[in-house]
Amino acid sequence: MKALQEIKPTALQDNPFKLIGADWMLITAGTKEAFNTMTASWGGLGVLWDKDVAFVFVRPTRHTFGFIEKATGFTLSFFAEEYRAKLEFCGTNSGRDVNKVVKTGLTPAFDMPDAVYFAEARLVLVCRKLHAQDLDPARFLDPQIAEFYAQKDYHRLYIGEITRCLTQ
Repeated sequence: MKALQEIKPTALQDNPFKLIGADWMLITAGTKEAFNTMTASWGGLGVLWDKDVAFVFVRPTRHTFGFIEKATGFTLSFFAEEYRAKLEFCGTNSGRDVNKVVKTGLTPAFDMPDAVYFAEARLVLVCRKLHAQDLDPARFLDPQIAEFYAQKDYHRLYIGEITRCLTQ
């Protein structure tokens, strides 16, 4: 494992569509004492309110939801392809039922206050929450969007300022 180096978010060379949609990420929130992580492939990166931001979506039924609600921020950890099976495990198993760290062998890093990430990540975005908002199905303009919500468990959108960007 290479040590992560801090860079400015504007120095990122990754394609955000591949990074999030194809490579996936772990959204993690909590503290050293209690945290949870989940795999996600929905979100984005950009500029809002004159800040470099990341935005992610978490369903209220996910175990990570309670952690991100209580936290001041969250992290996004991105991995090399060799970690795909570990991300699949974190996306298909609940932290309510299994200890994802034990089952995957990923190494949580606690070297920043209120930011848990994974040492094996090739890229980490540390985010401070700026905004949270529930998706409102009455505002969906494309009726096909409803197909994603058979259980009516509409995501909450979180927008976070990227306060640190760490890469290998």
